[in-house]
Amino acid sequence: MATTPDSLPAARSGLESAVRILLPLLLLIGVIALFVYSKGAGLNISPAAPIETVQFGRTILRPGHIELRLRNTSPQTITISQVSINEAIWPFAISPGPAIPRLGSAAVTLDYPWVEAEAYEITLLSGNSIAFSASIPVATTTAGVSARTLWSFSLIGVYVGIVPVVLGMFWLPVLARLGPRGMTFLMSATVGLLLYLGIDATTEALEIAGELGAPFQGAGLVGIGILGTILLLDAVSRYQMGIGRSEAGQRMSLAMMIAVGIGLHNFGEGLAIGAAYAVGAAALGTFLVIGFIIQNITEGLGIVVPISRDRPALRTLALLALIGGAPAIAGAWIGGLLYSQPLSALFLAIGAGAVFQVAYQIGRQMIWKGAVERQRPWAAFAGVLAGMLTLYLTGLAIK
Repeated sequence: MATTPDSLPAARSGLESAVRILLPLLLLIGVIALFVYSKGAGLNISPAAPIETVQFGRTILRPGHIELRLRNTSPQTITISQVSINEAIWPFAISPGPAIPRLGSAAVTLDYPWVEAEAYEITLLSGNSIAFSASIPVATTTAGVSARTLWSFSLIGVYVGIVPVVLGMFWLPVLARLGPRGMTFLMSATVGLLLYLGIDATTEALEIAGELGAPFQGAGLVGIGILGTILLLDAVSRYQMGIGRSEAGQRMSLAMMIAVGIGLHNFGEGLAIGAAYAVGAAALGTFLVIGFIIQNITEGLGIVVPISRDRPALRTLALLALIGGAPAIAGAWIGGLLYSQPLSALFLAIGAGAVFQVAYQIGRQMIWKGAVERQRPWAAFAGVLAGMLTLYLTGLAIK
């Protein structure tokens, strides 16, 4: 195709734009190269002590055998030279080798006669005599990947997610008989429940993020998960409002959003339970299961409050229960079989962002405007406080 006179200025303009975009990047590369070549602008300062950090991942226990998986999160290569367990030096093997490059992974194995339900403290020493410690609070054989294990984790997800949500939905016939003030109170209580769940998930995500090495930038990862989820769900909500749904359709959309938010939160709970098994703390995982079963019965109530006067079909309720509860199954699978601290922090943050956004949508669409116009602000205040206190008091009993 021949070049026309009119296309030459356009091509020249595109070339100039490309040069202007690339020029700062090329200059930046030059500045960095100069800084490295001049050894830090001539300062050439080395740290007084080696900077070495590791992040421990999955712990696998077999009869007479312990395996620790770790990742090097320090700026340079680390060499593991010695391992002690409960303050006793113990022979070990490490794969692929004792020298672990930056962000590289390794597996340390010990042939050790550990005892069921005992606690163990394992310390790794680097070639520079820097210690890295990992704890096994309650030792028990780690479940491997098998049909039986997947079934067990699936049952845990059912107990934690689906069963409590379904039981909470049993209150639906009672909700239909409540007056306007009672509905305002319950909707506000739902907001309180969601806010508390969001705060709890954020705290857990930040705790895990604090254990990540500096390269993973844990706090930033949590921020991306929370804000990204809030903005995504806000866009979905605005789209749904823009397609002209009826009031009943809007209430169903809100119930669906609540189910999605709670489902993402339950995914994080499944991760926490599975991770407790993955790090060799099955007894702690059992305790978490019981605690979440007790706490999550309020989630089913929160899902059905917006549609309490609409007589939803059983299949609709079943779908909402699956959306709200089934993600706990997937979370238990991933947490127990593919334990990853960065993923755990990210998914917990996603769950927190989801429940925060849903709480905002409920408050904006169904509570605050109506509560102010109809002189029911105290019912809204009492409901939010009651929802938060319910989960707080439940936590006192189970945590």
